[in-house]
Amino acid sequence: MLKHYEREVVRLKERVTRLGQKVEEQVRTAFHATMVRDQALARSVIDDDDFIDQEEVELEEECLKLLALHQPVAIDLRFIISVLKINNDLERIADIAVNIAQRAIRLSELVQVEVPIELEQEAKRAKLMLRKALLALVEMDAQLARDVLRSYRDLDALTHKALGLLLARIKSAPEQAEENLLVLSIAKRLERVGDLAANIAEDVVYMVEGEIVRHARDRMP
Repeated sequence: MLKHYEREVVRLKERVTRLGQKVEEQVRTAFHATMVRDQALARSVIDDDDFIDQEEVELEEECLKLLALHQPVAIDLRFIISVLKINNDLERIADIAVNIAQRAIRLSELVQVEVPIELEQEAKRAKLMLRKALLALVEMDAQLARDVLRSYRDLDALTHKALGLLLARIKSAPEQAEENLLVLSIAKRLERVGDLAANIAEDVVYMVEGEIVRHARDRMP
């Protein structure tokens, strides 16, 4: 029975890791589609969302089955609870990727506007946070997860720069308000990707150390 449970836990970790990799790819593809104005690429993100939704449901069912059948304790219990939460956050990030892809399609139909360098920097930071959070999960590395939390302030600063610049553009060029509002909307969604990546990192810290660090990211040294 114990060996069967251990195999199930390993399988659960493999599945959530694969889902994380797929979601990371969705975010990367959606932003690239924005930059190159590629409608087909953006639609591929939208088309893949049903698969991710189904994976999220199946992972949740697997977690609940393990909780019901084996009644784990200590780190095993923390692991399954954390995977439940991370699974939900990954599905939400995938939804954000779809939102970005939808805006990329609309942007491709309008007059091209320059994407501020701050937005590219913000996207790079958000994607890096997500990648490091997922790596922390795979390696059960609480220190790496804390690094993700510390980098949240950098993402916040980049987001504020991008939003300020875009708001100024909207005021100065009202004829391109729709285009710049779409870019501004993407900036807000990228910040949300980083926010959810930080949530994942918080769950990794809890999983490994048993410490709840939720809401502490702004106080990280």
